[in-house]
Amino acid sequence: MSKKKVHPYIPNSVPEIKAQMLEEIGVSTIDELYEDIPEDLRFKGKMNLPEPFLSEYDLKKHVNQILAKNQTCQENLSFLGGDCWQHYVPAICDEINQRSEFLTAYAGEPYEDHGRFQALFEYASMMGELLDMDVVNVPTYDWGQAASTSIRMAARITKRTEVLIAESISPDRLSIIRNYCKPVIKIQLVKFDKETGKINIADLKEKISSSTAAIYFENPSYLGCIEDQGKIIADITHTHGALSLVGVDPISLGVLIPPSNYGADIICGDIQGLGVHMQYGGSLAGFIATRDEEQYVMEYPSRLFGITTTAVEGEHGFGDVTYDRTSFHDRIEGKEFIGTASALWGITAGVYLALAGPHGMKDLGQLILQKSQYAIKKFSEVKGISIPFSLSSHFKEFVVDFSDSGKTVDEINKALLEKGIFGGKDISSEFPELGNCAVYCVTEIHSKEDIDRLTQTVNEFLNEEGI
Repeated sequence: MSKKKVHPYIPNSVPEIKAQMLEEIGVSTIDELYEDIPEDLRFKGKMNLPEPFLSEYDLKKHVNQILAKNQTCQENLSFLGGDCWQHYVPAICDEINQRSEFLTAYAGEPYEDHGRFQALFEYASMMGELLDMDVVNVPTYDWGQAASTSIRMAARITKRTEVLIAESISPDRLSIIRNYCKPVIKIQLVKFDKETGKINIADLKEKISSSTAAIYFENPSYLGCIEDQGKIIADITHTHGALSLVGVDPISLGVLIPPSNYGADIICGDIQGLGVHMQYGGSLAGFIATRDEEQYVMEYPSRLFGITTTAVEGEHGFGDVTYDRTSFHDRIEGKEFIGTASALWGITAGVYLALAGPHGMKDLGQLILQKSQYAIKKFSEVKGISIPFSLSSHFKEFVVDFSDSGKTVDEINKALLEKGIFGGKDISSEFPELGNCAVYCVTEIHSKEDIDRLTQTVNEFLNEEGI
């Protein structure tokens, strides 16, 4: 008879301890605990799992061999974007967010968790200054949820159930919004101009009505175009009694005016670019910002931290604002259910904003703007390539059309990868009407030499014999 294995990473797997626990609760086998589950729903076979590693060294060696298969942005040059971007992360951001009081703190209250509450209050304050808005929430999961919640907030405020969304939005985010808004809110897409990438104003005027709760668009868009019609869109929206919702990359606000200045009622986006590593996409965190008006504040489902005086003269405390509006207070009557948030990334973004300051954000924005324009210029010089939406300005991301090159985006990206370069995000299936296209991303980390290397490698693949 083979000896039963004791799994070091599975608590209470020692047979004697399991038997003692079963005796303590008055059952003879584990199966008795699942007797309410119908027999036909129970898995009876043996799971197809590899043999366990009982040695910690063997397990670590095995995991390292798996991780070694990854191709990361540390050893490769990356021009991938699409809602998760490679920006420089100052060392102090990692130093602060790894502190135990921030890294492990969860759902504490003011008396026991002053540090986290104050850090998030400072983050919200700096974000409010950047966005030129009064109120900013504690970060939620990602931009997708932030946009979805913004739309639901608008529907509750206006008591309407139809929303217009610019079709130049990220398809992944649109999918999240559709799912989040079912079955109450109806989504209708507004076309974008194929020459400029901006919202088609004529189509917006045709589709907006007295049933419209809001129009949601992003600036810059998923395709990288800067939308300079924000004031026109907001005026049309407000004329029909609807709200203007704008998704924004906060990095861009060092050089672009915040949406609040052209009529936005609710602003949302993601803070991943503010001092947070990409981490395989697991480091996203959404924000929502509004004016300090009761009709908006009371519709936030997420936590808001404020500052107030305490019983001790000269001291201040930090805590929840109107806690009773959240699902933490009343799950049945809550606006929306909110669970674990991305508070750690909010603290990290607060460190980044404090380090950069207003002048740093301006310099950063100008640098990204200049480098992305240089990349567009170099791509446009390559035979077989064109740059769509050339009538618009771009920030950080832009579309490259390979339709006349005779090569697919997939073929080009594979060739680039052989040279240690991650090419642009393939959007040929997401936006088939644009042709054989990819979205390229250029940030402050890319040097002139990096961009030259990219475009030269593409040119060699497309126009010479091999790479």
